[in-house]
Amino acid sequence: MTEIYYDPYDFEIDADPHPVWRRMRDEAPLYRNGKYEFWALSRYEDVAAGLTDWRTYSSARGTLLELIRNDVQFPPGMMIFEDPPLHDAHRAMLARLFTPRRIAQIEPRVRAYCGSSLDSLVGGGSIDFIADLGSSMPMRVIGMLLGIPEEDQEELRDAIDAGLSLEEGESACPRFLQKEEAPVDQTARFSKYIEWRRKNPSDDLMTELLNARFVDHQGDERTLRDDELLGYIGLLAGAGNETTTRLIGWTAYLLDRFPDQRRLLAEDRSLIPNAIEEILRYEAPSPVQARYVTRDVELHGTRVPEGSTLLLLNGSANRDEREFEDADRLDVTRRNIHHLSFGYGTHFCLGASLARLEGRVALEEVLARWTEWEIDHDAAEMARTSTVRGWKTLPAQVRT
Repeated sequence: MTEIYYDPYDFEIDADPHPVWRRMRDEAPLYRNGKYEFWALSRYEDVAAGLTDWRTYSSARGTLLELIRNDVQFPPGMMIFEDPPLHDAHRAMLARLFTPRRIAQIEPRVRAYCGSSLDSLVGGGSIDFIADLGSSMPMRVIGMLLGIPEEDQEELRDAIDAGLSLEEGESACPRFLQKEEAPVDQTARFSKYIEWRRKNPSDDLMTELLNARFVDHQGDERTLRDDELLGYIGLLAGAGNETTTRLIGWTAYLLDRFPDQRRLLAEDRSLIPNAIEEILRYEAPSPVQARYVTRDVELHGTRVPEGSTLLLLNGSANRDEREFEDADRLDVTRRNIHHLSFGYGTHFCLGASLARLEGRVALEEVLARWTEWEIDHDAAEMARTSTVRGWKTLPAQVRT
C-alpha cells in the first residue's frame, strides 16, 4: 500500500481527489503534509466541528492555504477573511440585502439572462456549458446586482479567473499573489462604479450598500467607508461568479455521467431543487477551506500546535460514508442532504440562496430546450485553482 499523499496544488490529484480523500478519512483522519506544512481534516464530523469553531480555527488570516502562508493583508469589508465581532458587524448589514425573499424577487431577471444565453444555441446541436452559460449568466446576475455595466462584466470576470488560476509547473501560488503576473488592480474600476452610483442612485445592491447604516464592532452607527465598500464589491464580484460557474459546470457534467438521474429530472422537474443540493454535495464547487490555528489543539490523538494551517476538506466530508449512505452515488431523490458546500456556522455562505436560484434556473432552462447531452471529454478542460474546483471548458452535443 502506497503512502497517502494529498496536495491541493497537484493537478493529477485535483482531477479526482476523492480516492485520496477516502483513504484519508479511513486511514489518516488528521493528515499532515510536510511539503506545504499544513494539516487536514477530511471526515464530516471533524470538518463540521471545525467550521463552527472560529475561535480555534480562524479565518482572519485568509481561507486559502497560500494566503495564510504568505501572510496576506486584507482590505476591510472582506468578511470571509474576518472573525467576530468585526465579521458579525459586516455580515449583519449584508445579510439584510441577501434574504431568500429578496433573492426570489430577481428570479425573472435571472431566467431572462439564462434564456438569452441559451436561445441562440437552439438548433445548433452543441453547447459549451461554461463558455455559453456557466461563465456568462452568473457574472450578468452579479453585474445587475452591483450595477456593473455590461460592457465591463466580461473583462472583470476574466480578470477574476486569471487571478485565481494556477499554471502547471509554476510555484504553488495563484497569479494574484505573484507580483510579476498580478492581474490588473480593480480598485480604480470599482471606485468609478461607486462614484457613479452616488450621483445616480438606482434600485441595485450598490446603491443599498452606499446608503445602508449599521452598527460596527466598536458600537458606532454609520455607513460603510469607501475602503469597506471596495472590499464588499470585490468579494461579491469574485465569490458570486466563481462558485456558481463551477456549480453549473458540475451539474452538466454529472448529469451526463449519470444519465439515469438526468432522465428522472426530465420526467419530473419538481426534483430539480433537490437535485441541485445533491450535486452540491457530490462535487463541492469550493471543496477546501483553510484556517489558522489559534491555540494548541488535540485531534485524533495528535497535537496540532498554535500557528499551524489546517485545511477543512468539506468536499471530502460531503462523501463521508459515516454521514451519507452510498455516498459515491449521485441520487437526485436523496433526502436530508446536509452538505457542507456552503460552509457551516458563522461563515455559512451568504450567497447560498442566490447560488441555489441560479443553479436551479440554469438546469430548468437547459432541460426546457434539451433533455439529453453528451460531454466531449477530450475537449473538456478543468480550471486549476487551489480553492474552487470545476470546469474551464465543457463542450457537449445536445438533443431534445
